[in-house]
Amino acid sequence: MTAMCMPPFLLLPSAMPPRAVITKGPTVSATVGTIARRPLRAVLVALHGMLVALLAAALLTAPPAAAKEAAPTATLTEITNFGANPSNLQMYLYVPATVTADPAVLVAVHYCTGSGPAMYSGTEYASLADQYGFIVVYPSVTRASKCFDVASPQALKRGGGSDPVGIKSMVDWTVATYHADTSRIFATGISSGAMMTNVLLGDYPDVFAAGAAFSGVPFGCFATTDGSEWNSACAQGTVSHTAQEWGDIARAAYPGYSGPRPRMQLWHGTADDTLRYPNFGEEIKQWTNVLGVSQTPAATDSPRSGWTRTRYGGTGDRAPVEAISLQGVGHNLYSYGVMGPMAVHFFGLDGGGTVPQPPAGPCKVTVTTNAWSTGLTASVTVTNTGTTTVDGWQLAFTLPGGQTITNGWNATYAPSSGPVTATNASYNATLAPNASVSIGYQATHTGNSAAPGSFSLNGTACTVG
Repeated sequence: MTAMCMPPFLLLPSAMPPRAVITKGPTVSATVGTIARRPLRAVLVALHGMLVALLAAALLTAPPAAAKEAAPTATLTEITNFGANPSNLQMYLYVPATVTADPAVLVAVHYCTGSGPAMYSGTEYASLADQYGFIVVYPSVTRASKCFDVASPQALKRGGGSDPVGIKSMVDWTVATYHADTSRIFATGISSGAMMTNVLLGDYPDVFAAGAAFSGVPFGCFATTDGSEWNSACAQGTVSHTAQEWGDIARAAYPGYSGPRPRMQLWHGTADDTLRYPNFGEEIKQWTNVLGVSQTPAATDSPRSGWTRTRYGGTGDRAPVEAISLQGVGHNLYSYGVMGPMAVHFFGLDGGGTVPQPPAGPCKVTVTTNAWSTGLTASVTVTNTGTTTVDGWQLAFTLPGGQTITNGWNATYAPSSGPVTATNASYNATLAPNASVSIGYQATHTGNSAAPGSFSLNGTACTVG
């Protein structure tokens, strides 16, 4: 393997509730004695006595077989001998004291320089497991870089070897030991773990029901054939494919598979300088294609200031693809206490129902486009249909795939593709009730010249005229 200088992927915030108790998983051993040569009758008598004694001891003291294999509850436990593990990963397990019958399983994958115990301590998934009764698996890399293999040909093929095989073995061990619900297996990860989340969902679409990737890249984007763990072109956001090409790359991991595909939640900061922001749009292209849904959002809103959330193929909180863009946020975007619960809700592990979309209004947007072979102009009118004056506004929308804004007027636009936020100019920041503002932009396109399908004004969804 070529030696590479790996950039620091992520340092988690230090203000985390401490979780540091680790125990070794229980082991079961047996000792088989030897019997010296003696007359056959004596041997049979001796064997009979031994069997009677062993049976009595087993009936009086031995727990059920499944209990021998189970880990202690409410503590992080290292599990060994969990199955095929070609890259020597470590497995850590957290089982809540109130684990449900037929529990769900969440695989939480760490960042470069991290570990399973660090992921346990630095995220809230264990406390969420305490609350909702699911089990958490924390894979841990032992190679020097502490990064997961998301680049080798072995990693990008179902059953091909390397880290995905070891993680799949961890899932299989957990399912067998706890009779886990195989329809509720999920994966989430940060940075290198986010890339592995993409890989796991591509390699094992029949295993995982959904994933949540925080600051990742598409499946196959980091592919290398020279033994290197690092792909600079992908990291810099210069690897681009059509949605169909990205979808084909993911599908090639498991040729012939025609079953259901896992849902995907994607998170990325616009100021990410480690795995740059264009990777977010490429992920959206890939997973909308894999799931067979439109690249035009079915809904757009802003759950928090500076966040733009787009949903594809559905408008509720279980949409096939959900993408959250964080304006001005860098690679280290994971926020303890906020994002983990949102991922768990996307998976459905909190038992909650569908979160209703923000109510339409108090705004209305009309948009018209004028397109030619490779370009278009769009004219957008925003009307304040509420009863209070808007003092400063941001209009969020998502450009259809292949469109890139080249210039605009009456607002500033950022970024130039994917989820876009138009911010007022100094001269049109105030919108009185029933007042309107007209803005517009010019963009290139690669064949899809449609207008955005939904808009939100300062985080509130608008009626589209």
